[in-house]
Amino acid sequence: MKAVTWQGTHKVSVETVPDPTIQKPNDAVIEVTSTAVCGSDLHLYEVLGPFMTPGDIVGHEPMGRVVETGSGTDLKVGDRVVIPFQIACGSCYFCDKGLQTQCETTQNTDMGTGAPLFGYSQLYGQIPGGQAQYLRVPYADYGPIKVGDELPDHRYLFLSDVLPTAWQAVAYANVSEGDSVAVIGLGPIGQFSARIAKHLGMHVYAIEPEAERREMAARHGIEVFPNNEDAVAAIKDKTKGRGPDAVIDAVGMEAHGDLQSSMAKFAQLGAQFLPKKLSQPVMDNFGMDRLAAVYTAIDLVRRGGTISLSGVYGGQASPLPMLTLFDKQVNIAMGQANVKNWIDKLLPLVEDASDPLGVDDFVTHHLPLDQAPAAYEKFQKKEDGCIKVVLDPQAS
Repeated sequence: MKAVTWQGTHKVSVETVPDPTIQKPNDAVIEVTSTAVCGSDLHLYEVLGPFMTPGDIVGHEPMGRVVETGSGTDLKVGDRVVIPFQIACGSCYFCDKGLQTQCETTQNTDMGTGAPLFGYSQLYGQIPGGQAQYLRVPYADYGPIKVGDELPDHRYLFLSDVLPTAWQAVAYANVSEGDSVAVIGLGPIGQFSARIAKHLGMHVYAIEPEAERREMAARHGIEVFPNNEDAVAAIKDKTKGRGPDAVIDAVGMEAHGDLQSSMAKFAQLGAQFLPKKLSQPVMDNFGMDRLAAVYTAIDLVRRGGTISLSGVYGGQASPLPMLTLFDKQVNIAMGQANVKNWIDKLLPLVEDASDPLGVDDFVTHHLPLDQAPAAYEKFQKKEDGCIKVVLDPQAS
């Protein structure tokens, strides 16, 4: 089969690799009909190279049709399914608490991390990912989300990651109808975090440097601001000088905009060129994130408010202004999205004919799998209005 593989910093390629097979009774194999490029994939593309091996199959936002099952699942050949990005058992202590990302059955104890993720480095299990023509799905007795046949793939595809991540970002913000929320970054997660907050009755502001991304959010009733020094003051002015009740950081470890972030970028890129025996310990113990977005969130949020971190962070030595956080009594909530915990709320919305979250207005680039390398570059450089790429592995 064809699959998108990591080959080095800023380099992916489409290669021919062996087809996946059933390895355990609760496995399934799906033919992937749609698979998306996620902002988190760009972290592998640039920052997390020390934890990658050339040839790793990437991607964690797939859906498709079941073509083979083990004896331990209720899936049937032909079932149409969306595959959550994390692999969880569904029955352990943490899964029972709705924390599938911390699954005790599957967590990566060797690396000290939570549940494995499809296509996401040694840190999370080095499981072959979903930017491929076929995908082996472990724990298919729990993970796959069965969907109907009536709607196109793009209505369901983002249940794999983007929509649950955005819903959790809003849920973790600890806000209610009538409260104010600011979203930093209008990439895929920021777009839907803003729309979900708006759908739930909140006053939503967003900060984003790219005009096309601001325009997309504005179409859905979001009040948008360019990423400049006036944005924080303007949003505070609209919230009686206090700042919003919550701020969602939808940017993460690759933020730009201040000296610390520039220095952290230099350190991140430098680690890519060290031998793997050195680069992994450097990232494990001394890695710093680019913190411009989280610094903005700390400045912007009102006293006693909440910062919800949905952007991925991975540094172990990232400096935070603890005095300010303590003095302002800021609450911080974060973590990978627990996909299955939010599906019951999201599935009716994506199937609603009125499309309340605007899923039909999201994909900017729909391309065959062979064009993945160009898509990664376009997405990483924010060229051609690229906000969300969906790849079709079955297109010729």
